[in-house]
Amino acid sequence: MKKYKTKQRSPIRMLMAVIAPLLIVAGLAVIGYSFLMGDPFATSAFFGAEPPSNSTMKLTVPEMQRVEEVPVYDGAMNDEGALHDGALHVRSTGFPWQHGSNVYIAGHRMGFPGTKSYLVFWDLNKLEKGDEIILTDANGTTYTYEVFKEQVVAPNDLHVIQPVPGRSVVTLQTCTLPDYSERLIVRAELTSVA
Repeated sequence: MKKYKTKQRSPIRMLMAVIAPLLIVAGLAVIGYSFLMGDPFATSAFFGAEPPSNSTMKLTVPEMQRVEEVPVYDGAMNDEGALHDGALHVRSTGFPWQHGSNVYIAGHRMGFPGTKSYLVFWDLNKLEKGDEIILTDANGTTYTYEVFKEQVVAPNDLHVIQPVPGRSVVTLQTCTLPDYSERLIVRAELTSVA
């Protein structure tokens, strides 16, 4: 009669056999929790929200008189053409479909009569915590943000265009009154994607 030796598993293989299923279950739990908490990025990632083919957006701010579907054009920080015809998305900043981005949009306080820029951000200073800012991309996906901060900065203070750690935000900028010497900044955090 033959004796068979049983092959012993190495301790590393045994440990991997236990850890691998735990990692899979933990990953699925994190994804499920994201859906339960209404994470807009989990929803868009799994339900087909793709980046649009062009970067033009529309801006709506219900609490502001003249900001309903204002065109937002992508351009350099000093792109007067974009500012003339609507609002300007500063090209070096993020887009709403990018997780952790700071979507930086500048608009004129006065603007040009007869254009979408005319008085577009005239009443930006009236926004309060909790007010909504809505961006719509070229695919028709809407990104809703909730205002959480207002501040005034110097024109050369560029930290406001940087991403905000742990948040996806939109930043609206215009000049201060009465002398237009500084910049009024209003920030809002992404709350939903539809």
